[in-house]
Amino acid sequence: MKLVTFVYKNITRVGALLDNEVVDGLGQKKIPLTMLEFLAAGQSALTAMQHLIDSQQVRIPLREVKLLAPVPRPGKFLGIGLNYADHIAETALEKPEYPTFFSKESSCVIADGDAIHLPKVSEKLDYEVELAFVIGKACRHVPVDKAHQVIAGYTLVNDVTVRDWQFRTPTWMIGKSFDTHGPMGPWIVTADEIADPHDLTLKTWVDDDLRQSSNTRHMIFNIYQMIAYLSQAMTLEPGDVISTGTPGGVGVKMKPRGYMRAGQVVKIEIEKIGSLSNPVINEPDGFIAGHSSA
Repeated sequence: MKLVTFVYKNITRVGALLDNEVVDGLGQKKIPLTMLEFLAAGQSALTAMQHLIDSQQVRIPLREVKLLAPVPRPGKFLGIGLNYADHIAETALEKPEYPTFFSKESSCVIADGDAIHLPKVSEKLDYEVELAFVIGKACRHVPVDKAHQVIAGYTLVNDVTVRDWQFRTPTWMIGKSFDTHGPMGPWIVTADEIADPHDLTLKTWVDDDLRQSSNTRHMIFNIYQMIAYLSQAMTLEPGDVISTGTPGGVGVKMKPRGYMRAGQVVKIEIEKIGSLSNPVINEPDGFIAGHSSA
């Protein structure tokens, strides 16, 4: 099942994608309005969505809806650094003893087709194709051999990074969290449809130039190990998104540097899940919302 968050007639709701149609969950018993609520409802919501799919009712042509990121504002949006051997080799850094996690602030999340902003404060804008998994059950202290049970599904994340800001602090958080620098989606492929998340090809193109091409089998810390490690420290909750690292081929290590520029389009693709494409534009002028009072 491909779960989507979408807007139709100015109302945001949850549904499922079938070819070029969206099955609309609005107003259906046991199908909540938001993806966070849907995932928290667990099997009852999935069963209700499957019944709706089987009924062949409430179908909307895909062209008439706007797909949002499947989890527009995850409670936790985490990434892991240095998790592919070829990426470690190109950075000349040491293989980490423990998984190196960082936060991406959820305000950076955008959808397929939305524009990535080239910041006013930096030209060092880089791409990173990553497989992400979405938590489906609240959990703590999860054994590695049980970790697959808490995964709702998988999606794509482009871990867009402002390289100079990334390395201003050891946490990496600000350089990973600029507005628009968390493209995610276009959907969540439920876990039952991915037999082995550790054997998926993943690729990145900038315009027509293939920049990254690898396979998730080359992860150093696999998904189940990540869940076991994180859940020793914190409760993982439905809708949390954890991105699993990027392979070699990032722009910062190209000669000359392959940073993204305004006018380009970056596309990432992961086998059995789909593709995510975003244009790059110059950051628009900002403003401060609201007003001051005397």
